[in-house]
Order: sequence, then C-alpha cells, then structure tokens
Amino acid sequence: MDPAHVRERAGDLPREPGVYQFRDGETTLYVGKAVDVRDRVRSYADPRSYRIGKMVERAEEIECAVTDTETQALLLEANLIKRHQPRYNVRLKDDKSYPLVQLTDHEFPRIEITRDPNPGAVAFGPYTERGRVETVVKALRETYGVRGCSEHKFSGRDRPCLDYDIGLCTAPCTGEIGAEEYIANVESVEQFFEGSTGVLADPLRREMERATDGKNFERAANLRDKLEVVESFHEGGGEAVSAHTGEEWVDVLGAVVEGERATVARLHSEGGQLVERDRHTLSVPDDGEEGVGGVLAAFIVQYYAERSLPDALLLSERFSDDELDDWLESEGVAVRVPGAGREATLVELALKNARRGRGQADGTAALADRLGIERADRIEGFDVSHAQGRAAVGSDVTFVDGSPAKSDYRRKKLDDENDDYANMHALVAWRARRAVEERDDRPAPDLLLIDGGEGQLSAAREALSEVGWDVPAVGLAKAEERVVTTDGSFAWPDDAPERHLLQRVRDEAHRFAVQYHQTVRDEVKTALDDVPGIGPETRKRLLRRFGSVDGVRGASPDELQSVAGVGEKTATTIRGRL
Repeated sequence: MDPAHVRERAGDLPREPGVYQFRDGETTLYVGKAVDVRDRVRSYADPRSYRIGKMVERAEEIECAVTDTETQALLLEANLIKRHQPRYNVRLKDDKSYPLVQLTDHEFPRIEITRDPNPGAVAFGPYTERGRVETVVKALRETYGVRGCSEHKFSGRDRPCLDYDIGLCTAPCTGEIGAEEYIANVESVEQFFEGSTGVLADPLRREMERATDGKNFERAANLRDKLEVVESFHEGGGEAVSAHTGEEWVDVLGAVVEGERATVARLHSEGGQLVERDRHTLSVPDDGEEGVGGVLAAFIVQYYAERSLPDALLLSERFSDDELDDWLESEGVAVRVPGAGREATLVELALKNARRGRGQADGTAALADRLGIERADRIEGFDVSHAQGRAAVGSDVTFVDGSPAKSDYRRKKLDDENDDYANMHALVAWRARRAVEERDDRPAPDLLLIDGGEGQLSAAREALSEVGWDVPAVGLAKAEERVVTTDGSFAWPDDAPERHLLQRVRDEAHRFAVQYHQTVRDEVKTALDDVPGIGPETRKRLLRRFGSVDGVRGASPDELQSVAGVGEKTATTIRGRL
C-alpha cells in the first residue's frame, strides 16, 4: 500500500475513538488504537520507522472499528492482538481477553458473554470487570427473558427448560412467546448497551420498591445492589469504575528485551508480603522500537484482561501511552517508577527474575515442530484415577505457553468402572461434547495430551472421532517416557524442552486427578458409616491406612487399634459389623 492509498483510505475513516487493523488478505499485520482514527491512520503515509514502513508496504487494506470511548479502544486493541497475534505488535501469548456481550444473529437471538464474537453478531464492549457484566446480563435476562442457551440446546425442544421456570427466559423455543414480542425485548437489551440505562434500571427500581412495600427486605437489598451495578455500568465509558482507597495489592513489573523476545517478571504483594512471582514471554517486533516502556505498556493492558488490577503498579521503566494512563487512573491504580527505598529494591528483584528467564524456552515451539502441528501454545492434559473402579474421576488441566493456567482446570466424576480405557474415552468425550455444543467457554486447545500409552490414546481418539471434535492428541507413557502419536512411539532426548513440557502437563494432570479421586473417595458412603463409635475423621484415617473397606475388614484387631481414634472396643465392633 503506497502513501497515496493510505491518505485516500484515511479520508474515509471517522474522526472518533476506535481501533484500526492493517491487513494482508486474511492476515492481520498490525493493530492500533486512536482517539481520532482518521488522523492516526493518515500518519502512516509517512511511517515513523523502517519496520512500520515495511508493514504498510505489505498491507492491502485497512479495517476500522469505532468505539464509544478511548478506554474501549484500548481494551478492544488488546483483544484483537490476543486473537490475531499480529507480527508487528508486541504480543503476550496467553488466552485472556476482555469480555464482550453479544446478541447473535439467529432468528431468536441469544445473549452471552464472550471473548470472540460470532460473525454477524451485535457485540458490545469490551468491559473490564466480568463479574459486573455477569450481573447486568442476568438482570437483563430476568427483565426481558432473552435466551442464553446454545443452538444445540435450543433446537428440537418440546417443553421449556429450567431457565423458563426460574424466570431467566421466555422460552421462544417452544412458542411460549411470539417472534415479534421476543425481538422487541432484544431491542430493549440493545438500547441498554447503547447507553439507555433506564431500560433496565427503571424495572429494577420498581421491583425493589414492591419488595420493600411487601416487607421482603432481603430481596429488596439484593435488588438494590444489582441496581447500583446497573446504574454505574456506563460510567467511565462502558465499564464500571472501581476506586481503591489503599494499596493492599501491589504488582511489581520488571522487563528485559532481547531481540524479538521480551521477558516480564511480575512480583505480587499483599499486605506488604510477597505472595506470588511469575515470568511471562512476549514476542517483540524485530527493530526494538518500543523498548522496555512499550513492552510494559503492552503487557499491562493484555495481561490484566479478566484479571483483577492491583492497587498500585511499580515499574522498572515508565511507558508513554496517554490512553493507558487514563484507564489506570480511572480504575484507581497508582503507577510509580521508584528511584530508591524498598520499592526500588522490589523492582530490582523483578528485573533479576526477568533476566533469569532469558533464553529459557518454554518448549511450545519445539513441540509444535516435532509433532508437525501449527502451534502448541495451549495444551490440555487428561488423566483418570480410581480405586479398583470405585470413585472414578477424570482431570482436564490446561497449560498456556508452558505454564499452568489453573483457572481453566476442570474435573469430572465418571461412572465407576475398572477400565482405564473406558474411563479415558468417557472423559475425552465429555470434553469434546462440551466444545462442540459450545458449553465450554475456554478456547480450543492446540493439543491434547493423554496420560498413558497406545490404549489410552486410542480410546481418546475414538471419543474425538465419535463426537466430531478435530483436535490433535498424543500420549505420554509413564514407564519409558515414550511419546505416542499416530505415527508410532518415540523416545525423545532427555534434555529436549518439548519432552519436559509434555512431562509437566502429564504430571500435573495426574496430580489433579489423584487429588480429586481422594476427595471423592473420602466422600463416598461406606459400611464404616454404620459402625457405632466411628466419626468422619476416624473413617478417613481407616481408609487411608487400609485403602478400602475390604482392607479394613481384613485387618487384625491390633492393626485396627494402630489407627488413631480406634480403641479395643471399637476394633471389636468394626470386626463384628463388617
């Protein structure tokens, strides 16, 4: 795209806040935000650097999305960078993005909170606090009855679901409401998100007053709290603004840049005590134009998507981004670059952690190359655990960029069956169905890792095929640490980072499954519950000591009495009852 074409295209763009994308066909090359989109895009006719000049040359078109406020432009830019991973932006490769609300383009539109709106949907946002968005969406559904179910659940019904019974939906699926009336309700929801707060606040206020008149004070208080959220929802440009009065939570960020890779170390302090530290890798355009300040600015807006902002940020270097400054100020976040004292010491510690992280590959790129897949940034690991078929459970853990993403862990109770292959089949089929039916809000993984060898992997692949979920899967057998794929079984080098990554995912899936199995096992009612003199804690100790009720049954009186809480009389009772 030459300078004349850039100026011509810019002339058609609005003079409003928004986000723009330079695209090469289907590929997004660069995402930017601006208070005045037309003015900012026009500046690319005279690129500020060689890298930007090369980007403009490659671009074939410019797309633009207008936002209501500068803050929404900031958050939407972060979402688009996360989604498209454009090579000319600083990119943090995690899956967190700011939530939007969409009304789908179905005959009877559904409302849902999403990170990635459907084509054709009407989307509103982004917003900074998912909890507030959830409160508002629930209030809208209670008031206007707009459905929230997937198409799979909506189609082919002969009676309304539970949402209708509890007042969250008007059940257009079974004709309880006509199309014209339903669409009118959807239009009211649109009006609210376009800024007409009274569309929702007025009905809530009337309901609160009725509850108060009826002396239903608990319901009135709940409605009051909900009304406060609704009335503040559009303040600050589309999201509720939180105000902090102290600095109980502080995050310390130190960044180092090395070529096309940057490392940001984060220290998290609560009440003056360091309670958490982690490192994050970012991809940086190759000319290093942004520097440490630009890397920190990109990290802050991308990292805190769906994460709580701290009361204060201590940085190793100041960034230059007016929109980011305004957003953090509106959210009550203090930003400092300390020069001396304890805060400066913390920043130096963060920098040491960042430098220590340089050159340490997370194994994802090597793993993708080894397996011949596009990428392996997001991996889900599966394992099952049971005691001879009893208390059978499955785990589904998630790793993003080589690190555990514990908020995306899931677990599942399975039918009691002493068959590892059948249990793995059931677990993977459960995950696949949730994905296909759009009942799982997590992004699709790049790879599934099955804890086990050929048998477990075959069971998992069969489940994927039956459900129709097309995701690559491999196994990792414990005995010889061999990687099992469709092409055979392989022993990768002991020092290979891709092998270490698979081992970390496998071990975490195993730990999470065993932990859940122990919880379920201890909750299971057994014959010991009916033995006089045995309380819950003694029962747990007996099961831990002997493994099962059969183990307790076979124990001698002396062995039983070796367990704390079991005396001679109780031991005799146990043997008599069992």
